[in-house]
Amino acid sequence: MEHLSIKDIHDRLFELEGWEMIGHEITKEFNFNDFKEAMDFVQKVGEEAERLHHFPDIIIRNSRVLINLTTQEASGLTHDDFKLAKIIEQLV
Repeated sequence: MEHLSIKDIHDRLFELEGWEMIGHEITKEFNFNDFKEAMDFVQKVGEEAERLHHFPDIIIRNSRVLINLTTQEASGLTHDDFKLAKIIEQLV
């Protein structure tokens, strides 16, 4: 699996509001009203990740959720990362 070029990454990031590239990952923080709402969101993300067999790093801090996406096998970002990011956006 090949990682995307920097140009492809920037083009795709342009379509995703609030996501940013840090190192070889794309990341976004989501804010919710409370911990339960944050956990419900994480559960939905987990279900989609299982369906796609592509797993994000997820950090939960009270009512905030930080999602980091990368593809370890490609040592960088791939189409799968952006596909999951778009799905995650629809879950909010």
